[in-house]
Amino acid sequence: MDRPGFTASLVAGGVAGAAVDLILFPLDTIKTRLQSPQGFSKAGGFRGIYAGVPSAAVGSFPNAAAFFLTYEYAKWFLYTDSASYLTPVKHMLAASAGEVVACLIRVPSEVVKQRAQVSASTGTLQIFSNVLREEGIQGLYRGYKSTVLREIPFSLVQFPLWESLKALWSWRQDRVVDSWQSAVCGAFAGACAAAVTTPLDVAKTRIMLAKAGSSMASGNVLSALHGVWRSQGLAGLFAGILPRVTAVSLGGFIFLGTYDQMRSLLGEVGRKNP
Repeated sequence: MDRPGFTASLVAGGVAGAAVDLILFPLDTIKTRLQSPQGFSKAGGFRGIYAGVPSAAVGSFPNAAAFFLTYEYAKWFLYTDSASYLTPVKHMLAASAGEVVACLIRVPSEVVKQRAQVSASTGTLQIFSNVLREEGIQGLYRGYKSTVLREIPFSLVQFPLWESLKALWSWRQDRVVDSWQSAVCGAFAGACAAAVTTPLDVAKTRIMLAKAGSSMASGNVLSALHGVWRSQGLAGLFAGILPRVTAVSLGGFIFLGTYDQMRSLLGEVGRKNP
């Protein structure tokens, strides 16, 4: 397995992440408001669905770039000629490593974005300064643990499934999959992963939106899940599942398809200009 190109992984991942976050931002806002403790209507309903988009715009490129750079290098580092049944395990480990690194960038952006989404009248910069003034840097990383605990199971489903579907499609047609085929595989894998991890996403949202100093703000995922179950039952744990699955499925199509296309284009440029 060839060592992955630093620039190709960085740029392709960043472009893919920025594209999907900005294109699907309204669906993300609707999902966040459905999961918020005050309820969809009080959180803003369908009004101001681009509230918080500056935070997403700033964080999406470096977040996705960090993930794919780590993912590709971890795959390369873990690669051996051992039995193929171990390949999904290597993809799981690589994806998990990518999420741990990417969340260092993703969580501060997500904290500011989600608070803006449920308080559309307050500007992104004001929310950012309020968090720093009231909670310090630690406030920007509230929900880091819950985000990682959401993203790792998500990636454990999505990336091995994506890679396996691409390998199967490639085997069936006896050639490497095209970018659009990779995108279709990404959409299916993303939808499956989004559905099964929705309760963890609900817990992460509640923790990030909780009032500073409250028990929910402590970041205990099990406590957050128990609180939602006690107050809203199963429906509460799967709040926002439809927009989440829709957004992540479309996101998987755009994100992983764009990533493969960008890596292919950058690889061709690199071969022409060694």
